[in-house]
Amino acid sequence: MSELNLTGQEMPLSALTSPSDDPVQQSHATRYRFVDVDGSRVFLREAGNPEAPTVLLLHGAPTSSFQFRHLIPALADRYHVVAPDYPGFGFTDVPTWNAERPVTFDALADTVERLTDVLGLRRFALYLFDYGAPVGFRLAERRPERVAALILQNGNAFLEGLGPAWAPVRAYWADPSPARRDALRGLFTEEGLRDQYLRGEPDPSRIAPECWMLDKALVERPGVVEVQLDLLLDYRHNLECYPLWQAFMRNHQRPALVTWGRNDDFFPPPGAEAYRRVLHDVEFHLLDAGHFALESNGERIASLMHDFLDRKVAPRDDPALH
Repeated sequence: MSELNLTGQEMPLSALTSPSDDPVQQSHATRYRFVDVDGSRVFLREAGNPEAPTVLLLHGAPTSSFQFRHLIPALADRYHVVAPDYPGFGFTDVPTWNAERPVTFDALADTVERLTDVLGLRRFALYLFDYGAPVGFRLAERRPERVAALILQNGNAFLEGLGPAWAPVRAYWADPSPARRDALRGLFTEEGLRDQYLRGEPDPSRIAPECWMLDKALVERPGVVEVQLDLLLDYRHNLECYPLWQAFMRNHQRPALVTWGRNDDFFPPPGAEAYRRVLHDVEFHLLDAGHFALESNGERIASLMHDFLDRKVAPRDDPALH
């Protein structure tokens, strides 16, 4: 088993992890691997007992499963936790970019859906953050029987949930010219990436700089910025899907936990409040945080998730719950 370093060279997994003779510690430790999905290498972080209930963590943009590096071990004591990188994100292969065949959210969802088949994941709680919402809701709409619960962290499914930070992207939707496309490239510079992490955070010192620096290193791989720009343009089609996703939630009621950064100007609180209209069993928490609330409020979100999953998802005969 091997891993990629930031130069794209493979290195042994032993270089990343320390061996342990403690089987409990080993089961909680995050494991890193690549999985072949229809000829594409998908990078995966995984921890916990595969026989336990599964939590599928779907990351946002322009980040990767790295954003779950602390959450995964916090849940792995009782849950099987899986966090993939989408094509063109993190360490997963970058799709061959072609202006005639842009990368779409349908394509990302296709890969994640096939990954769940390859891994044999038949039922899971879905954590939906940012781009994780349009990816995850596509999975839910296609395979509703697989979704045990929803955890929603600044992942939108309502028109009122699109905030003012979308203004330049909306301009791109209205006029998808090369000039409008080029105007968005600043989002993927070091300054642009840092701003996405820090805006709305009352205490920026709580956000680790390696977040945006790793994003920067990975987004600089050949073709990645073009993939990101394709997805920003394709996001307009997600708005057309919102009624379908809302219908899924109405027709297939699942317990839901909302943990939302209230200072997010990409997806502001009206989008969080809207989930109460379509879901009957919702636990709702607005946090004093920006878009990347997991970076500044990770312990709080992990605690809320553990409590929620223990009550709503874990087997009732699990002796560890009593």
